[in-house]
Amino acid sequence: MAQSLTQEQITAVTNAIFTGRKIEAIKLYREATNTSLVEAKEFVETLEAELRLQHPGSFPAARPSQPMPALVVIAVAVAIGIAVVLFLVFRAAP
Repeated sequence: MAQSLTQEQITAVTNAIFTGRKIEAIKLYREATNTSLVEAKEFVETLEAELRLQHPGSFPAARPSQPMPALVVIAVAVAIGIAVVLFLVFRAAP
């Protein structure tokens, strides 16, 4: 059965949302209201959408994308291949 939130609990959930810690916000809401994970997730996502409309500048900027790990793996594989070829060529030389 859901309980109402105190002002302190509302502030904690809202601050977690504003700082990009949605999982923590869901956990805080669940603990405060004794609701299911699904209900808490739905509540936090609805609240987040409302807060984004009301305070669009209060959320952290999106993180820049990281270099593709596959590209790094390919570069390392090519470097190892070149090293093996050079080793075999110079090892066979008199």
